[in-house]
Amino acid sequence: MDSTTTEPSSTAAGTTTAGTAADRGREAAVEAALGRLDLTAKVALLAGADMWSLPANAEIGLGRLVMSDGPAGVRGEQWTPDDPSIAIPAPTALAATWDPDLVRRTGGLLAQEARRKGVHVVLAPTVNLHRSPRGGRHFEAYSEDPLLTGEIGAALVAGIQAGGVATTPKHWVANDSETDRYTVDVRADERTLRELYLAPFEAIVRKARPWGLMAAYNRVGGHSMSEHAELNNGVLRAEWGFDGVLVSDWTGARDTVRAALGGLDIAMPGPVTVYGEHLVAAVRDGRVPEAAVDELARRVLRLAARVGLLAGAPAAVPEPPADVDGEALAREVAARSFTLVRNQGALPLDPAPGSVAVIGAAAAQPRIGGGGSAQVFPTGVVSPLAGLRAALPPSTALGYALGADPAVHLAPLAAPVEAVLLGSGGAELGTAGLPDGGVRWIGRLPGGVGFADLRAVRITGVLQPQTTGVHRLGIRGQGRFLLEAGGRTLFDGEVRYQGTDPAGAFLNPPEEVLELDLDSTAPIELTLTHSLSKAPEFAGFGMVSFALGHGAPVGTEDELIDEAVALAASADVAVVVVATTEEVESEGVDRAGLALPGRQDELVRRVAQVNPRTVVVVNAGAPVLMPWREQVAAVLLTWFPGQEAGAALGEVLLGIREPGGRLPTTWPAAEADCPVWRVEPVDGRLDYREGLFVGYPAWQRRGGAAPAYWFGHGLGYTDWEYQGLDVRLRRPGPGEDPYAARAEAVVLVRNTGARTGRETVQVYLAPGGADPDRPDRRLAGFAVVEAAPGEVAEVRVELPLRAFQTWGADGWTTRPGRYTVEAGRSVADPRATAVLELPDGG
Repeated sequence: MDSTTTEPSSTAAGTTTAGTAADRGREAAVEAALGRLDLTAKVALLAGADMWSLPANAEIGLGRLVMSDGPAGVRGEQWTPDDPSIAIPAPTALAATWDPDLVRRTGGLLAQEARRKGVHVVLAPTVNLHRSPRGGRHFEAYSEDPLLTGEIGAALVAGIQAGGVATTPKHWVANDSETDRYTVDVRADERTLRELYLAPFEAIVRKARPWGLMAAYNRVGGHSMSEHAELNNGVLRAEWGFDGVLVSDWTGARDTVRAALGGLDIAMPGPVTVYGEHLVAAVRDGRVPEAAVDELARRVLRLAARVGLLAGAPAAVPEPPADVDGEALAREVAARSFTLVRNQGALPLDPAPGSVAVIGAAAAQPRIGGGGSAQVFPTGVVSPLAGLRAALPPSTALGYALGADPAVHLAPLAAPVEAVLLGSGGAELGTAGLPDGGVRWIGRLPGGVGFADLRAVRITGVLQPQTTGVHRLGIRGQGRFLLEAGGRTLFDGEVRYQGTDPAGAFLNPPEEVLELDLDSTAPIELTLTHSLSKAPEFAGFGMVSFALGHGAPVGTEDELIDEAVALAASADVAVVVVATTEEVESEGVDRAGLALPGRQDELVRRVAQVNPRTVVVVNAGAPVLMPWREQVAAVLLTWFPGQEAGAALGEVLLGIREPGGRLPTTWPAAEADCPVWRVEPVDGRLDYREGLFVGYPAWQRRGGAAPAYWFGHGLGYTDWEYQGLDVRLRRPGPGEDPYAARAEAVVLVRNTGARTGRETVQVYLAPGGADPDRPDRRLAGFAVVEAAPGEVAEVRVELPLRAFQTWGADGWTTRPGRYTVEAGRSVADPRATAVLELPDGG
């Protein structure tokens, strides 16, 4: 039994009851510490001391508690390349593995990274649903299906917390798009909330017992989630028994009294906060009972005790598990997530092809992760080009062409720069070395410089041009800039951000591009000075973000595509890597459309016309349109694959590993076919009028145009035959645990191919009779199995009670009757069926 299952059990009222001796010891230490605190000291526990931490209190033996973003790697307290992290594949890739055991191991790696960086709470996983493919953080969530989302999320939480590090599944709840995310009021009926949007959180709370959750920015039913007493204190705590902390999203706490009474334990960041002196005053004048503050403080102390930061309290995990090889695991997860959606015999490649053309900007510079809080800086990235070079034999001729570059912004200058931090009158406050031309500081500045003292930042680097001609230099940021090249001023003025999201200027700043005509390849010194008209602070914390970009001379777009087509025509195989950009998939902005940016579709079509063995690698975290998909030999989705992108790709393309992924979300063929498209609120409200019909249930119910690829679809390098399906009812367990198995599906599958492979067996329930209020079928369980050629495997898939339940006026009701049970390779590809009669009374 792992450590996360030995925490105190919870009563219906959400209070803890003693479990093991260690549990009782923790609770006793929490109560003792709480009893020694006066009101001011208790309130001090409830808000950030700075950007990422809660304050220590030496008098009660409480250590400083550090939080960090972590959906795709643990960043730590610094957001800079000089504090690198292991970048794992993005959450959509984790869900594409359909493998909770592998995801749990990945959670163990994140815990290991957190411990290395002194982090006690990882702000992950993101378990909002893929309501619309336009959601800007689609890549950071798992799936359109609540069951798959809950299973993958619970596995990650269990893995991280088994390493002694807390989690905060987020964003609680209905933060499924980014437009007006700070203010939007999501309106959904209670059944829709319960069966779809609350469902993954409930599964994670009941199965994995997270030590924290993060409240979303948005409102639900008119109430901000940081103040939503009905959902926070009622559903989450009283009904589900959650005994962890509820932390605000950063700057998401807006009202002192409503947040305290609404169950928000921690307001982040600090030191400016709605708690602190404001909460002390609210208690003293009677607006907030001190008992409510005691409950908030008790939960914060319990969190500290669990992660080993409270004197006298045994940590939930006394000894962390053995370290794992992070790079090897990141490579394994990437390969297992790669989803082969089309293959006309092109893959795996011949072990020794005569010549391979590799084409696309992302082949040389892949997108390893999405933009925003999920971003980390790895020690290095294996590009697809480098990965193929390493995997192919030396005898293979490998050529590369850019083809079509979708990038909107220039990449940071690829040379070390020195940053000088300047105060009033140009006084030098400190210096920092940076690996490239990007500056991104949040919460703290190098050398302990205070944000209040900072007036300017000057970075200096040397451009070593490889060719003469017109080079492009980019100033990316907001505010006043002075750019000098070789002592000559190229720009002196303002760059302005036009958006309304307060974090937008930091995450997606605007860019000014200048031209520099060089008639020599001699090195030239570049200096960019960013002047700050006021202290760079937002809501009490500081942030500085800007970059000096560079682009070498290149041909015209037509010339680049012509060059790529000529290379493809002369090769035995063409591998075209297409991708989205950070403007398309990032926190803070929803997608305008699903087409690949730039002229990448044209590039693929023209390459396919001259090379029948064209393999397209799609480097995107969310669905994109692929109008050429029937014209190419193979399509492989690699999501945002993390730092080992190219190493995993080389192994999969050469057949060293099998692509193990299955789609966690339906991919449309055309924008007009998408069942849910609109993500923009109207008059501040975003109505979920579609109810339960999101994702594949909506596609199946509406009929008409089929998607490009259905939920659950994915091909491997072998073939499978489904030889039998038997479904057996189980007796209801005591207490009606909604996640206990009510039935078991036993599926026999045979590997009919010539190589060992893995199959993801998916089991769906279809209720008998037409029910306009109920989806035609829902995923009820799944399992991954491996078998050798000719081998028959027996796969047991548990079907939980909740799969047979719906929400109504009387709460959860088990729906008896006849169900068709389908086992297959996707929601649209059943291979075996059986009938199950669920008796009255469940």
